[in-house]
Amino acid sequence: MGGVSVYLPCCLPGASPHADAPREGRRGRGEHLVAARIPPAPDLAAASVPSGHRDRMTWRPQYRSSKFRHVFGKASTKENCYDGVPITRSVQDNHFCAVNPRFVAVITECAGGGAFLVISIHHTGKVDPHHPRVCGHRGNVLDIKWNPFNDFCIASCSEDTTVKIWDIPKHGVLRDITVPRKELQGHSRRVGLIEWHPTASNVLFSTAYDYKVMVWNLDTPDQVIKNPVRTIGMHADLVLSMSFNTDGSQLATSCKDKKIRIIDPRTGALLQEANCKSHKANKVLFLGNLKMLLSTGSSRWNHRQIALWDQEDLSVPLLEEDLDGSSGVLFPFYDPDTHMLYLAGKGDGNIRYYEISSEKPYVQFLTEFRSVLPQKGLGVMPKRGLDVCSCEVFRFYRLVTIKGLIEPLSMIVPRRSESYQEDIYPMTAGDEPAMTAGEWLMGMNRGPVLMSLKPGSKVPYLYPEKKAEKALSGSLDSTGDQGPPGLLEITLIQERIDSKESKDAKAFNDLSKEDKVQDRSWTTVSNGCEPLQCSPPKTENELLQMFYRQQEEIRRLKDLLSQRDVRIKQLELEIKNVRNSRGSH
Repeated sequence: MGGVSVYLPCCLPGASPHADAPREGRRGRGEHLVAARIPPAPDLAAASVPSGHRDRMTWRPQYRSSKFRHVFGKASTKENCYDGVPITRSVQDNHFCAVNPRFVAVITECAGGGAFLVISIHHTGKVDPHHPRVCGHRGNVLDIKWNPFNDFCIASCSEDTTVKIWDIPKHGVLRDITVPRKELQGHSRRVGLIEWHPTASNVLFSTAYDYKVMVWNLDTPDQVIKNPVRTIGMHADLVLSMSFNTDGSQLATSCKDKKIRIIDPRTGALLQEANCKSHKANKVLFLGNLKMLLSTGSSRWNHRQIALWDQEDLSVPLLEEDLDGSSGVLFPFYDPDTHMLYLAGKGDGNIRYYEISSEKPYVQFLTEFRSVLPQKGLGVMPKRGLDVCSCEVFRFYRLVTIKGLIEPLSMIVPRRSESYQEDIYPMTAGDEPAMTAGEWLMGMNRGPVLMSLKPGSKVPYLYPEKKAEKALSGSLDSTGDQGPPGLLEITLIQERIDSKESKDAKAFNDLSKEDKVQDRSWTTVSNGCEPLQCSPPKTENELLQMFYRQQEEIRRLKDLLSQRDVRIKQLELEIKNVRNSRGSH
């Protein structure tokens, strides 16, 4: 009788033999969320099965293939950090930092009133302790958010019960700013949280310690706005977080009364409500187009916990997972382009990251970034500000209070090639609004205007409206399976290409004329002054202002040159596709 060989599954490096074993109820620590489960031990009776069948039945671990399995965090060097920043000592559970491709804003500690710093994104190193600030609030500033469609507009809320909208000069804050562009007065107690609408321009949401959520339309000529367009007063306690779905048609809130609510932000109607006794939610987040929500909070035993919810049914969570016994609030960050979730705890030095899917087990732990320096808050760079040449897919700005430091932290996908990686950079939300505030208030829903992160490519693509036919403008950019285009569609595409070619030719001719003018007047400098009329800078601020202006002009010229080459290639590709489509008919 032949011997029987029994193959035992081996453990991954650094994992215990029982780390991946399935358990009833909640699983263990977040570090052991896995995509594959070890099945029961194979039956020895399988030895009687013929060898050919036995080979097909041999168990192999089913690892989920992921291009983000090896993502790692790369902290910036001391020279590329922002040092000497007096970060606020507020105990509010907010991020205290907001970032866009031009500026870093951080709430600071100051005596008498509230203030925040706005620093140029390139102004790394030691920050001047007398750097000008935005200091128009009479109470401590609790939250700040950049306008997603205007890099020079920022909103702030304060303990003085007001929300203020500020215009930041193009060359940075050179002197203290004390007068806002608009002031929103409506709350009766301190305002703790603000959020911009993700697709409509000039629509702002605020919530305060009066338990109300107010909707503001900033497209009004008044400098002081006292009447919000909508007041949502269904919450029985303090609202802890707000989050929008992709097109901004639904608002999710977590409240101190342990409930999660999904609300229609235009009417204030309650759409869904979760009241789970085993999970006390603190922060809630829509997970892009996955039709799910994620909440972070604590369990009955005060363990930090995450919970996953079906957007259509909040009666029971899809998943509950205990992470650890720490007490700091967990801040969730989700990247809808890569389906990656980042969890950063207040007071922690580590950031865990996971991959989310719409199928079980829903959450797959990837790895974590570890640091000895604890973070008080974090800012996140929009996707259009990332360095695609180094395969950067996410960037945090960690506030390290004990060092007075703002530390950029890049999440990088390791790739050998330094060329643009299209598989990790799909079309993403850009900086153009999909509609006006008035259109949104009238009931229109639109997804974000998408853009490509490929250098030199700035061709926006608008999501189709809900309950409407698919727009033709998305036919060339769609990634779904489509049939061959009809004759009418080919004609319209050709007309669009012809119109783009004529516009590009006109722009090229205009640029050629400008080049000829500049050739004839070679003494003209970038600021439009003759060398004899342009006096040298007298102060350091003037020198920096002139330097940033020239850097911006150089960047625009480089973008213009790269756009020409990319546009030519795009037109050639579109013409080739149209000809192939005609040939197939």
